[in-house]
Amino acid sequence: MNRSKAKRRLDCFGMGIIPVDFLYTVKRLPPAGGKADATEGCIQGGGPVPNVMVGLSRLGLHTGVTAVVGNDWLGRFSIEELRKEGVDHSCVISKNKPSATALGFIEEGTGRRTIVLNRQIFISPRDLRTSTYPIPRLLHLDGRDLEATVKLARWGRKVGAIVSFDIGSVRNDVSPVLPHVDHLVVADAFALPFTKSRSVKTALEKLAAFGPSTVVITEGTQGATGLENGKYVSHPAFRVKSVDTTGAGDAFHAGYLYALLEGRDLAHRLRFGAAVAALKCTRLGARTGAPTLAAVNRFLKSKPRTYA
Repeated sequence: MNRSKAKRRLDCFGMGIIPVDFLYTVKRLPPAGGKADATEGCIQGGGPVPNVMVGLSRLGLHTGVTAVVGNDWLGRFSIEELRKEGVDHSCVISKNKPSATALGFIEEGTGRRTIVLNRQIFISPRDLRTSTYPIPRLLHLDGRDLEATVKLARWGRKVGAIVSFDIGSVRNDVSPVLPHVDHLVVADAFALPFTKSRSVKTALEKLAAFGPSTVVITEGTQGATGLENGKYVSHPAFRVKSVDTTGAGDAFHAGYLYALLEGRDLAHRLRFGAAVAALKCTRLGARTGAPTLAAVNRFLKSKPRTYA
């Protein structure tokens, strides 16, 4: 490894979509054809993987991301946000396409949200210049651009990185990447329909059969359950006053991966992930509420209540 690459070695490197989020709080989610006045709003970068990189950076780790943005003000906005958060953005790609955007409405009181993604910009395997990438301890991926995802997962295994994978709902067949994944942490909205299962434990077993050494399924306020070394471990969600659940899953991943890189066992990873996710939900926006390590430790020391 040359000296420039050694200097750029990261704790975590990721690839995934990077839309700009336009989020608005409303008293009630409007029905089809309805209208609503926003009581609060924010504009910030989004996307599951970039959100995790920001979350890990807030927790004190060195992170970086490759993604594709347009040659427009939205793309420049996304890159500037990553820079301010200390996320290495040197591998972000610009194309002559409009940057992706997401429009979200969040209901006051419950934090429930409705999100619409507009994306006409994609990353392909030939866009990836892996020889120039920093060598990470952990590689984190989503499944939007599957061929590129598989290529990068293989690269991650080759350079000795732990490979983690996140997907929140069934959109496409992601099974080609699963044999290259070490830690599969997914939402129940994906796990149950993808495996055609009625129970989380059955879904865990079916997903583990693809090859990941650890599988975790998150269930919102019902907590998370993982399967590792043949053992099931569960942790309830922490009870907080929820302002916005946007990015809660991403925050859980950030907490889980932080604890993983610290060498913690599965029970601790689930607990720490639940704490990071809970704190995120107290603020509007996927990144706004991403906590520092000190904030997470204070929260856990306060013996917070759980939903179960």
